[in-house]
Parts: sequence; C-alpha cells; structure tokens
Amino acid sequence: MISRLFALIVSVLLLMASQSFAAGGFRLMDPVAPPDLALNALAGDKRNLNDYKGKVVLIVNTASKCGLTPQYEALEQLQKTYSARGFTVIGFPCNDFMGQEPGSNTEIQQFCKVRFGVTFPMMEKIHVKGTEQHPLYAALTGPQGAFPGDVTWNFGKFLIGRDGKPILRLEPRQKPDSKELTTAIEQALAQSPG
Repeated sequence: MISRLFALIVSVLLLMASQSFAAGGFRLMDPVAPPDLALNALAGDKRNLNDYKGKVVLIVNTASKCGLTPQYEALEQLQKTYSARGFTVIGFPCNDFMGQEPGSNTEIQQFCKVRFGVTFPMMEKIHVKGTEQHPLYAALTGPQGAFPGDVTWNFGKFLIGRDGKPILRLEPRQKPDSKELTTAIEQALAQSPG
C-alpha cells in the first residue's frame, strides 16, 4: 500500500516536472516546488531546496565505505574555493550500492567531519534509485528528468545553476576537481541569479 502511494506521488512529481519542462525548462528550486523536496540535514535541522536559491549547487550522492570516498577531500576543496562566491556542495548519503553507507546519520556526520573536515551541508540518508527514490533524484534522473538514467554508483554529481536549472551531470569516477567541473562551476558563478 505504501509503495503504491509512493509510486503515485512520484508519478505526480514526474508529470509536474514534464509540464514545467515543456513550459520553459524544469527548475529544481522553483518557489512552487512540491513539499516532497524538503530536506533533512544530518544534524536534524529542516531544509528545503529553496534555501539554496540563487546559489550554484553541486548535488552528490555519497558513501563512507566506497573506493571513491576520498572524493570527499576534493568536494571539500571545491566548497572552500567557491563558497564565498555563492557555491555549495550538498551531500546525500546513500546506501543503494552494495551497502557502502551503512552508518546512522550521527555516524555519517562524525565520519565526514573527522576524516575529511567536511563543512558543506550533508543531508540524511536517502535512496537515489529504485522504488523509494527521493523526489529530488526522480526530478534529476527520471524519464522526464533533467538527465534521465539511474545513478550508477556512489559520488554521481549534478551541477545546478543559480537559476535552479540543471547544467551538468558527471559520473561517479569523474573527479570533483576535474577541469570539466571546475570550468562549469566558474561559468555558472559568472551568471546572475535568474
């Protein structure tokens, strides 16, 4: 019953996304974003994508026990380099890939802080694929999404412009400090908020 309800909610969100896209581009951070796009930080405080309106945002699904986990270091460096100019990384811990994020929210927060000195926002654990996929990832990767196709592994990256429109998708093995990503961040930061 719950999975049917969730499937119905996702279908409605996808329909809304396709209508928005047809009307001039889907905006993740549109002021009329569905309440399902509310977020919970690891520390327990409530957030919403609208909190990041006007910023350039890099959305990343993360994991603590993955061969790509050292990417936290480069992600934190991006945060330090660009945050004063209106940029932020947002991490979304995810246990969808071989159980590589088994920890509780408290354990994840402690790991990120102690091991990598993470200062960028980290949200509670979510699902980035499957029947329990978070609406944010449905909007990004669903059939009507900005970049259709499932997230393939931990540390998939999505760059969102100041206007809330998705700009770039990078696969997990593409490094956060790659020329492609840093150039795209610089270009997005040069744009005025929409």
